Amino acid sequence: MRDRYDVVIVGGAIMGSSTAWWLTELGFDGSILVVERDPSYAKAATTHTNSCIRQQYSEALNVRISQFAAEFIESLPERMGDPAAPRLKIRNFGYLYLADSPGFADILRQNAAVQRACGTPTRLLTADEIAAEWPFYDLDGILLGSHNTQGEGLWDGQAVFDAWRRGARARGVTFLEDEVTGLEMARTRVEGLRLASGRRVACGAIVNAAGTRGAAICAMAGIALPVEPRRRFTWVFRAERPLDRDLPLTIDPSGFHVRENGGGTYMAGGHAEIDPAVDPDDFAMDHGFWQDHAWPVIATRIPAFESVKVISEWVGHYDYNSFDQNAIIGPHPEVTNFHLMNGFSGHGLQQSPAMGRAMAELLVHGSYRSLDLSPFGYERLVTDTPILERAVI
Repeated sequence: MRDRYDVVIVGGAIMGSSTAWWLTELGFDGSILVVERDPSYAKAATTHTNSCIRQQYSEALNVRISQFAAEFIESLPERMGDPAAPRLKIRNFGYLYLADSPGFADILRQNAAVQRACGTPTRLLTADEIAAEWPFYDLDGILLGSHNTQGEGLWDGQAVFDAWRRGARARGVTFLEDEVTGLEMARTRVEGLRLASGRRVACGAIVNAAGTRGAAICAMAGIALPVEPRRRFTWVFRAERPLDRDLPLTIDPSGFHVRENGGGTYMAGGHAEIDPAVDPDDFAMDHGFWQDHAWPVIATRIPAFESVKVISEWVGHYDYNSFDQNAIIGPHPEVTNFHLMNGFSGHGLQQSPAMGRAMAELLVHGSYRSLDLSPFGYERLVTDTPILERAVI
């Protein structure tokens, strides 16, 4: 351990590890420390993720972020310069959005136009066209669907996360098990971090990649951040009558979603209609929610799922940006060496390749060199100009 690091990253899960690795990849020649309170990552969103990626967004910048991620995932050994890195493939069963109202159907059409302009070949499907391709759906009331199978589906997020951590360590990044308890401020800068172990570490720059605890880290620097933990439920179930083909990740108009998992099993997810912020340690499972709310909707949409057995269930957290459900990334306009990577609202894993690269570019070059992510900066909170992303799950 040193007394001072050029960059201190608070949070070692997917965003922190991506940033650390990208800093080394871009030739950063300073010292890097990653502070992680729980290196088992037992409660991290990275661990509880459903590990999917999509390009079906309404904002072109979100589409391009996922396009880069898909390319990165499928060229991991080349990207990391490591022949031993796993060769991964996205299982491109795609997402299928279902619209049950003229207004929602219009949103799907507008979103598809944005996606196609970015090079994503999203298809718009009538109910009859959906039935011809996936005859197991009950499409009563469905007016339109949208579907894409390019860089969209299931991937091994844990493998990429592990590769980044190993790669960063091998290149000299220090990972420390500890917890930030305070920040030492000097005018418009963070001078150092106080840790639960009693250590004090001075810093050149600080990156807040603390996930659901990001707002607490910001508060230590006097920064307000509209990011809070929100519970998301996941169930894995086995069907008595498995479907005869891959099930796209189907987003029902109710908000519940269900997808192929493999071997006759399927994964479903959703959240309660009343969706408050919770304590970052609150992972209590509502065991009646499946029976009373999720399963009736899913079994109505796919009658073959009237007879299923839940084999696993858990609660994960979104680091939910209550302002506009989009990432907040970049330097703070007043605390000049404080950088934010927060509020991904369920999109973090799939956005991590581009976000880590972007943060590293800021720290190494002082500006974005690939994708310009400045629209996702903190300034939009100050000016009250939210970015409306209409494809949040």
